Amino acid sequence: MAPHAGQVRGQEEESVAGYGVPQLPQWEYGECVVGGFVGADTGGLYPITLSRARQLMDDVPMTGIRTAFRTLAATAATLLAVTAAAPVAGASPEPKAPREFVSLRSVDPTIIQEMRYTTAHNFLGVPVDGYRQPVCILTRPVAVALREAQTRLLRQGYSLKVYDCYRPQRAVDHFVRWAKDLDDQAMKDEFYPLVDKTRLFEDGYIAEKSGHSRGSTVDLTLVRLPAAPTRPYVPGEALTPCFAPHSERFPDNSVDMGTSYDCFDTLSHTDDPRVQGVQRANRQLLKRTLAGLGFVNLAEEWWHFTYKPELFPDTYFDFTVSRRSVAGH
Repeated sequence: MAPHAGQVRGQEEESVAGYGVPQLPQWEYGECVVGGFVGADTGGLYPITLSRARQLMDDVPMTGIRTAFRTLAATAATLLAVTAAAPVAGASPEPKAPREFVSLRSVDPTIIQEMRYTTAHNFLGVPVDGYRQPVCILTRPVAVALREAQTRLLRQGYSLKVYDCYRPQRAVDHFVRWAKDLDDQAMKDEFYPLVDKTRLFEDGYIAEKSGHSRGSTVDLTLVRLPAAPTRPYVPGEALTPCFAPHSERFPDNSVDMGTSYDCFDTLSHTDDPRVQGVQRANRQLLKRTLAGLGFVNLAEEWWHFTYKPELFPDTYFDFTVSRRSVAGH
């Protein structure tokens, strides 16, 4: 989603773990996105700011490409000016997260992030409601525990990679609406190839509440270091079943867990007896590492872990997934 109009703010460039390309300045409110590079924060596409586009333009010697950059930058500037309208009078600001919530990157920037629900590469096939920016938000004790898990795994040549963290209630509501729309099966071939969509509630794949909304649950996997390059999903591209051989699935750079993330199939059950060998060993390494730090695995999903005790065991939050929600925490 394009950011709101306002002051342009950037961050210093740094290396993107596992990608071998520069991490471009992260945009916040007021930054006008005009393109994308591969990066760890978005699961493939990293936003390019207007200021960065101008810098790239100056560095490119080829006249045709420089002209294209100038055109693109000028268009972006025009769009930014057009959308820089004053806030609607009386509009209520979005609620922020309680102080107990933090950005995972502020606690451990080495953990790879591929925030799937900010992209179209998920079982809905569109970005999910409430996911404004690709940022992993968790309660602080969870983030600290993940930092310790990362330290242990790095010694063994692995990194954690998170797919989803805190999930607003409005996102769960989006899941429910999608599940009830039986005509929308655009992503079936990858995410639920053997499951009839009429059974998503009955089989427990979709529910009206999610532990993610309480802030202590995280979906994650392992990446063998050095991490292999990956690429963004292109909407409309051919889909491969989530339980296909590892080499045939979408090119996620995680280790082989037997299925890909968010695979609606019993093969995703952590201890499914059909999953053996290296796949089972990978699942057990992830589970064993996290269990030793207070995480409990959901038996039906090898990627799903909840830190105990939860700070908010009975509260389902609805603030947006955005940097603003945890600014200053």
